[in-house]
Amino acid sequence: MMERNIALVLEYDGTQYSGWQIQENAITVQGCVQKALRALTGEEISVNGCSRTDAGVHAAGYVLNFVTQSTVPAEKFALALNAFLPEDITALTSYEVAADFHARFCAKKKTYRYLFYPASRPSALLSKRAWHVRTTDFDDVEEGVWLDAAGKMNLAAQSFIGTHDFSAFRAVGSHVTTTVRTIFDAKVYLLPNDFVTGRRVFCFEVTGDGFLYNMVRIMTGTLKDVMTGKVEPARIAGILASGRRKEAGVTAPPEGLYLYRVEY
Repeated sequence: MMERNIALVLEYDGTQYSGWQIQENAITVQGCVQKALRALTGEEISVNGCSRTDAGVHAAGYVLNFVTQSTVPAEKFALALNAFLPEDITALTSYEVAADFHARFCAKKKTYRYLFYPASRPSALLSKRAWHVRTTDFDDVEEGVWLDAAGKMNLAAQSFIGTHDFSAFRAVGSHVTTTVRTIFDAKVYLLPNDFVTGRRVFCFEVTGDGFLYNMVRIMTGTLKDVMTGKVEPARIAGILASGRRKEAGVTAPPEGLYLYRVEY
């Protein structure tokens, strides 16, 4: 039978998983997808993922590809696979791609979103969806205070745009051949009140050609310091130039991070 290369787009809640990449003695998203493909096709299929998302990180548009001899029509794979996937992983679309397509190495841009909210009390319903920044500064304040904070963070985020050495925004101990990355767009905006909890939530959205380990989470932790007034927006450029991890903010927790879109 002729082999085909199939691309698949996933949405998943990463709360219960030890990240994307398959591991021994751990439940991962990749492991669940490969198990589902085996049940559907009868083949031992290894999938290529677009990113190695960490434990607890979510995805709205995760792209993977795999080679198969199955006769299932390419556009039907997503629907068929959902019968074998757990409820917190959903295949959205599927389509045939060129034989040399690789979900990770062919990606040109990735967009992440990080959700966080400042409040004196956490939200039980947002506990695995957004980062609770503990502060009383935003309790019972006027809309203008929220918009002002969003504006300051958005101004700070503009310093990320361009090609820079992001050494100050990578996890200590991570090893890569280069710490230079290009950020095409970065912005912070205030979401409408959550329709269930009534909470106001900030969203940091960033698009780049690639990201260092924990880079988006450290960027978010630094923007949090702008929100609380600890760091002025103009300071971000200096933190970037320093190349020192200790100059940047804390690493935000994984639950607020979403891989939103991958472009090819």
